Amino acid sequence: MGTASGDQPAGASSDKLRHVESMSELPSGAGKISGINAVVLGESLAAEEHDLIYPSAEFSADALVPSPKQYRQMYERSINDPDGFWSEIANTFYWKEKWNPSEVCSENLDVTKGPVQINWFKGGKTNICYNAVDRNIEAGNGDKIAMYWEGNEPGQDGKLTYSELLDKVCQLANYLKSVGVGKGDSVIIYLPMLLELPITMLACARIGAVHSVVFAGFSADSLAQRIVDCKPKLVITCNAVKRGVKPILLKDIVDAALAESEKEGVTVGLCLAYENQSAMKREDTKWQAGRDVWWQDVVTDFPTKCDVEWVDAEDPLFLLYTSGSTGKPKGVLHTTGGYMVYSSTTFKYAFDYKPSDIYWCTADCGWITGHSYVTYGPLLNGATVLVFEGTPNYPDSGRCWDIVDKYKVTIFYTAPTLVRSLMRDGTEYVTRYSRKSLRVLGSVGEPINPSAWRWFYNIVGDSQCPISDTWWQTETGGFMITPLPGAWPQKPGSATFPFFGVQPVIVDEKGQEIGGECSGYLCIKKSWPGAFRTLYGDHDRYETTYFKPFAGYYFTGDGCSRDKDGYYWLTGRVDDVINVSGHRIGTAEVESALVSHPQCAEAAVVGVEHEVKGQGIYAFVTLVDGVPYSEELRKALILTVRSQIGAFAAPDKIHWAPGLPKTRSGKIMRRILRKIASRQLDELGDTSTLADPGVVDQLIALKDC
Repeated sequence: MGTASGDQPAGASSDKLRHVESMSELPSGAGKISGINAVVLGESLAAEEHDLIYPSAEFSADALVPSPKQYRQMYERSINDPDGFWSEIANTFYWKEKWNPSEVCSENLDVTKGPVQINWFKGGKTNICYNAVDRNIEAGNGDKIAMYWEGNEPGQDGKLTYSELLDKVCQLANYLKSVGVGKGDSVIIYLPMLLELPITMLACARIGAVHSVVFAGFSADSLAQRIVDCKPKLVITCNAVKRGVKPILLKDIVDAALAESEKEGVTVGLCLAYENQSAMKREDTKWQAGRDVWWQDVVTDFPTKCDVEWVDAEDPLFLLYTSGSTGKPKGVLHTTGGYMVYSSTTFKYAFDYKPSDIYWCTADCGWITGHSYVTYGPLLNGATVLVFEGTPNYPDSGRCWDIVDKYKVTIFYTAPTLVRSLMRDGTEYVTRYSRKSLRVLGSVGEPINPSAWRWFYNIVGDSQCPISDTWWQTETGGFMITPLPGAWPQKPGSATFPFFGVQPVIVDEKGQEIGGECSGYLCIKKSWPGAFRTLYGDHDRYETTYFKPFAGYYFTGDGCSRDKDGYYWLTGRVDDVINVSGHRIGTAEVESALVSHPQCAEAAVVGVEHEVKGQGIYAFVTLVDGVPYSEELRKALILTVRSQIGAFAAPDKIHWAPGLPKTRSGKIMRRILRKIASRQLDELGDTSTLADPGVVDQLIALKDC
């Protein structure tokens, strides 16, 4: 049996396509697919860049969105009747008071027509903690595991049912109220991935306080900047944490930040510290009497019942600071109702969530992924979530798959950087474990290059698991362009199609929308419920950064291509586009070409000034373990880029890199690479958030090799 049109993709046998008739037309309506290989989940390896990876008949039959046809129907309704579409979903949550049905959404994204403003479900009264915890208990799921916890050391673990989670949330919420924290007050959270981190987020939300989680890897200066900006009632931290074998003294960092904040005129009179006994003893912790309080000494004395503070849908839920390479961090502000509805809905559909799933996202709650897809999105669906304190390569590079087998993880969501790092360490660390429980994989944080996608799919998922390669941002609150597993075929490296209610457009430099197959700037027209509402205390910067570049649109800051089949391909930040002799080259494109070479484990590309071409391409390259540096390999890498992209994209410099400067979440710090490439070594700035600051010295030592 062929496709519905009677044509079959090149290189595919008819039996491989026996169940994909309904997929011969893509969600974009682009028509049949020709000249492309077809691969069915579980039946063949993904080997070529132009493979289409089809879900199996069994997977699609059981999927929440089983076909392009159903996706199109739901998507078209979400665009043509957004009020009705989102109201139906919002009505599945508990609201103390309903919003005005005639004003589900009000917005202005056009700076030429007045101040930018976005409102969803305004006037509705709800509470996200109640919906994420109490509602699940009332539905009879109080004894279901809400969270598993896996510590830094194998064998350290814990778990909480939904009922136990509620008890702990209420105790902390009652404590917070007792020290004067109330609706609208901000609380800074500087905790590692202990269960106390999501507990603290939920406790703040329960009483209407605004939490601001700061990744427990930021320096004292970075933490102080955030304290000065949001002026919290208290800071919540722990004495220390171990990452692998390395202890990190978090309380010392908080002490330094509070001292720095005081110099700036902001005094925080209370620091609540959790005693993390596996990392540091209480008696070894520096202490300031009158300000510092041990969590275990006070919180556990409070009642396990705490009244809910009902808040307006547009009341603030959390602040999350994103740090640029220069200047003051941006305090992204998300509100309650729309974020609740959007984070929950995106989680449900993008991972094809089932109540029996065990879900693990490797992100830290210090980033937006940890807010939307460790804490709120999963719990709003009544899911069982795994929280991991450690690092993926400790005690060895098989740790992730050991954890997958231990907890029978079914959905695994991680970053391309981690995938590439594990690729480099070899397949034996993966294949020694079963991983048979896995059914959906996910990717977040940056475009995933096709070779890493294929390794993730073929090796980790045994060619059985669709990959939700999600594109979204801190500012968007949830997924914007993402595969829906089971609904349509995937292309390695493509985020595929927009989520419900999202209207992506690609514009040229003049802001004109471009149709069909094209490349340009990715913008969004019309708002969506999860959109951020402002930058805290700086609405002018909010408008200038995101809405003034192209009036009437939200400008994502990302470059994007759309292929002839309507698939979207993210090409990286626009400021990660290098202009070489008039050619605009996405760094992600060059990196992908380099990594396709079998001896290249990872690459990071930056632009440098070039007296002839305007900008030149400077590539930092990490080789597969055991491969020596050589001039022949350098030439081979450059030739690989020339052959895949063109001579204009050939790197001017290959800089050998034993490792790349990354944050502990796996994000490559390109700001540091740009400074090294430009020989601005006295301007490297803060390197304290790096997982291994020693990498910087290694790169400097190799700069002339």
